[in-house]
Amino acid sequence: MLSPKRNCLSSKKGHRSISVTYVGTEELAHLEMVGTIVYQLTRNLTQEEIQKQGFDAYFIDHTTGVYPAAASGAPFSAACIAVTGDTLADINEDLAAEQKARVTYDNILRFADDPDVRDPIKFLREREIVHYQRFGEGLRIATDRLDSKNFYAFNPSFD
Repeated sequence: MLSPKRNCLSSKKGHRSISVTYVGTEELAHLEMVGTIVYQLTRNLTQEEIQKQGFDAYFIDHTTGVYPAAASGAPFSAACIAVTGDTLADINEDLAAEQKARVTYDNILRFADDPDVRDPIKFLREREIVHYQRFGEGLRIATDRLDSKNFYAFNPSFD
């Protein structure tokens, strides 16, 4: 299970581990890559293009600076990061986050035709799939360590 010393989930054989620090760092790198793409696409917009494309409200607040927000306009905040302290609940949250990110990348790919946008988005999508697989393995490892009769998969050390 989660080891404070190593900050990872690892299998008994030690073949794979999920470093919380590594995945978190990589997720921030994803944000940086998407931000760079957005900046490159918007940095040379004219006033007419900004207004025509409905970018004017954003431009008034942020110019062409990258302000992390959902497509709906909801800004990124620490409230987006859900954590309970329960290994099973948190890994399931991680699994859901990876799938949501993959769906977002799928949707971007439906609209983007520029290879300079599509190629890095495809790369990021692949990373989300790998993260999902690793978290899935971590969930299996964590649940294997619980009581096998524990149908609801709660951590009996807390309850």
